[in-house]
Amino acid sequence: IESELFGYEEGAFTGARKKGASGRILQAHGGTLFLDEIGDMPKHLQARLLRVLQERKVSPLGAGKEVDVDVVVISATHKNLKDMIARGDFREDLYYRINVVELRIPPLRERPEDILPLARQLLDDIASAQGKPPPSLTPSAEHTLQTYAWPGNIRELKNALERATLMSDGRT
Repeated sequence: IESELFGYEEGAFTGARKKGASGRILQAHGGTLFLDEIGDMPKHLQARLLRVLQERKVSPLGAGKEVDVDVVVISATHKNLKDMIARGDFREDLYYRINVVELRIPPLRERPEDILPLARQLLDDIASAQGKPPPSLTPSAEHTLQTYAWPGNIRELKNALERATLMSDGRT
């Protein structure tokens, strides 16, 4: 994760590419970097990310110099970061650095009215990727989709619809 985010210089570690790599933070210079599941980031990387956000400089692994970086960071997690801070699992200073604007998107189980429109859009996307016409949902399938708790949220919904599309022998 560290080399992927911060990049590395040639010879920084065994298996490093001969010319090194710039890393996602430098690749996002002048733009936006999305960090999904930031709550799973190890503490030592949290400290490095905090430094990048505060100083607007990144130091690739094995590099003796820092590189200026201008990047907007958007992060997401399904975890409660405040609880993680209380347990010592997430840095409080990083939390306040990334929590400039908070958008809470409730899980699917708290917004059942969104399930069918999302399912229909996902079915269209899945069918298009498979080169098939989009299937329709039976009333029974609609009921099942709306009453299931979806602990995996949209990822689980998409997976279930993709499986159903692949296993289906018709247009429903």
